[in-house]
Amino acid sequence: QVQLVESGGGLVQAGGSLRLSCAASELPFSSYVIGWFRQAPGKEREFVAAISRGGTSTHYADSVKGRFTISRDNAKNTVYLQMNSLKSEDTAVLYCAASVRYLSGSQYEYDYWGQGTQVTVSS
Repeated sequence: QVQLVESGGGLVQAGGSLRLSCAASELPFSSYVIGWFRQAPGKEREFVAAISRGGTSTHYADSVKGRFTISRDNAKNTVYLQMNSLKSEDTAVLYCAASVRYLSGSQYEYDYWGQGTQVTVSS
């Protein structure tokens, strides 16, 4: 079973940047589509970004396009989420998730989830 561990969250001022990492424990990591989702207080969990197995295709929520970049290093079993130009509305717990199916923005297509990392953006 895949185990996912997120890291890199923290407190940042509006306009700042953070880079999150999602490390997986099981090989072959390259067999999984990886997605990032977030949940803000009092809101439903929502899709942020996803990346294909080989890293050649990506998919972003409209709210983060042009600000966030997802990438992966299969040799290191790690996916990254570079978050730039952060806004207060980006404050949330960020989760990474793995899917054995296709690139998707639906949380229901993902089979394994990490515990999450808190991102707080102060205005």
